[in-house]
Amino acid sequence: MTVTAEQREVSRGSAAVHRVRREPGVRDRDIPVGHGERAERDERPYYRPLWVEDPAPRRRMPDPVRTAAVRAVLIVSVTLIQAMVAFLCTLAGSWLAFPMVISSVVSVVVATWAALDVWVTRQVWNQRHGVVSTPASTARSLRRERRAARRQARSAERAQARIRRRAGAGQLSHP
Repeated sequence: MTVTAEQREVSRGSAAVHRVRREPGVRDRDIPVGHGERAERDERPYYRPLWVEDPAPRRRMPDPVRTAAVRAVLIVSVTLIQAMVAFLCTLAGSWLAFPMVISSVVSVVVATWAALDVWVTRQVWNQRHGVVSTPASTARSLRRERRAARRQARSAERAQARIRRRAGAGQLSHP
């Protein structure tokens, strides 16, 4: 779908109805012009949509975090189903009511653990991969140390190359 300049102008505006001025010589490609339609064609209302969808660029969740989140959602859904079954068994006076209530309590503990696991996994991933951009970030100091080590290795390599190029020039004797 192509967007015209008028539509771009209209999407920036705030009112729902706009008047679109067109040049007298410019014709719409898909609308035939009759003899009495010239005044109508020069100024006509344009209704813009109620909202314009702007896709928000969101990064994908890291794999370990996504795995923990899926696991947590499954555990929480099973917990909700168990709680509902326990409630219905209690109302019905079934012998399964007590075991279901006990298993629901255990499931609530496990679901809480799974939700905390998502949070901890996300924090660990952020810290290890440098997403958190605070000066005290562990990932930043690790990157700084790696850069310093690479710099030192390069300077040592250059020094060795310089010694090899000289090949003993300027020495009086070789040991």
